[in-house]
Amino acid sequence: MTEIKLQIEPLTKQGFAPYGDVIEVNSENQIISINHGLADRHHDLIKVDVNNENGHTIVSIIDTQKVCLPFRVCVMERHPLGSQAFMPIGNNPYIVVVTEPGEFDYNQLKGFLVRPDQGVNYAKGTWHHSCMSLYEANQFLVVDRGGQGANCDFVAVPDNVSITIDDEDCL
Repeated sequence: MTEIKLQIEPLTKQGFAPYGDVIEVNSENQIISINHGLADRHHDLIKVDVNNENGHTIVSIIDTQKVCLPFRVCVMERHPLGSQAFMPIGNNPYIVVVTEPGEFDYNQLKGFLVRPDQGVNYAKGTWHHSCMSLYEANQFLVVDRGGQGANCDFVAVPDNVSITIDDEDCL
C-alpha cells in the first residue's frame, strides 16, 4: 500500500496561486470608499469564471460538519466549466486539499490550513476535496456556476493508496 501523509501549510496567495485565488481583507487590496464614506469596499478580489456553455453565477450557503483528524482523503472533485469560491461564515479554521487541473495525480496533492478570515476560489478544473472544518461545524458562502453542462467530476483515490492528514499537521 502507498501511504502519503499530507503536510499542511498556511494558506498564502503565492502558495495557492496554481489552484486559484485567496480571498482575504488586507492592505494589498484595492480599497474604494463607498456609501458616502461609511464603508470601504475591498474591490475585485477574484474573477468568477462561469461563462462556459451559457453558465451563470449562483450564490449558495452550505453547512459542513467538522472532521476528526487523522482524516483519510478518499475522493476529489473538479468543476471543468467554472470556478468555485468558498468564504467561511464564522470564526473556524478549515483545511483545503488541492491539485492542479489536468490528469488527477494523488502524488501532487497539497494541503492548506485556512484561517477563518480567508476564503478560496478554485480555478476552473482544479481538483479539490470538500472544505474540512476543524473543531466545529462551519458555514460557507459559495459562489460558483449554475446552468447546463457537466460541471462536476469525481475521482476516487485508489484503495491501495492511503492519504491522510494528521493532527500534528494542523498545529
